[in-house]
Amino acid sequence: MGFGIWDLYFYTFVFLFLYRMIAQEISLDKKIENALSQIRPFLLEDGGDVRLVEITSDLVVKVEFIGACRTCSMSNMTFNAGVEDAIKRAAPEIKKVEAVITKK
Repeated sequence: MGFGIWDLYFYTFVFLFLYRMIAQEISLDKKIENALSQIRPFLLEDGGDVRLVEITSDLVVKVEFIGACRTCSMSNMTFNAGVEDAIKRAAPEIKKVEAVITKK
């Protein structure tokens, strides 16, 4: 058995499919990081920050508040009106944004 033309078509298709998936993930990651960097100065002013934890395969973004944002009574409003809104504007394909707490 040799390497036939159909094998070439198959492997080319698989390569292009995987390449496109990887390119989209990188692009999505950059979109979200750019959105977070736009709101980050406001969080840093109050001693807080936010970091991207994960983007799941079903397009759920998980972020974590850091510093003063973790215990701030306004963090819920900051999340809804700031973080979630910025991410969904930058990447409309995102289905949901969740705030998580990770153990250090």
